Amino acid sequence: MTIAEPETDKTAAPDASNSRRFAEIGKLTANSFNAQKQLIKRVLKGQSVSCAGCRQPLNVLLPEQLKPGQKPGIFCKKGCTDIELDMEAYG
Repeated sequence: MTIAEPETDKTAAPDASNSRRFAEIGKLTANSFNAQKQLIKRVLKGQSVSCAGCRQPLNVLLPEQLKPGQKPGIFCKKGCTDIELDMEAYG
């Protein structure tokens, strides 16, 4: 005679530690998104912003300034910061 393992409810809510981990990941993701959004706003307003990695100024490349193979965005010369923007030129 063998003793069966007790069945666990697979539909039960995840334990609290997993919930906290997911909440922390969500919080970090939201903070990162908001920080990047604020950086983009400052650069597009014409404010001088330095790359967090190399401390060089960030540059904006707008659709009307593009050369073949380039994409619009915000970049530093070294490439530490490389934020591609989904933009189109008007006219």
